[in-house]
Amino acid sequence: MNPESEKYNQSQAEPDQEICDLLAREIERGLPDAENRFWHAHPVWFLEGNPIVGYGKLKNCVRLMFWSGQSFQTDGLKITGSFKAGEVRYTAAEQVNTNLLSKWLSESREIQWDYKNLVKRKGKLERLR
Repeated sequence: MNPESEKYNQSQAEPDQEICDLLAREIERGLPDAENRFWHAHPVWFLEGNPIVGYGKLKNCVRLMFWSGQSFQTDGLKITGSFKAGEVRYTAAEQVNTNLLSKWLSESREIQWDYKNLVKRKGKLERLR
């Protein structure tokens, strides 16, 4: 994992640090070939330069976001933003269902919208897979 992402996790208060550490471990396990970067002040994982999944601390929770999550078949993600992202929010590590997370991670590899070229396409999002 990227050192800046590790530092981000360590800077969180309990129980948020537990949530972040658990999410990072599961993402690394589910997407071992993904590149972790500290992007827009949050840990984010990329496949071939395309953002796939990331998390960040909000006021009252930790939000896990999948950039293409609205297109997933597995339930549990809520719509977020104006594109294809889906999210789930946690206030305790015990709320993280690792089986469900594993399914989302698997889908995130197979179902992707091209966020990498969003600016070049003037805001038009195209499906990659």
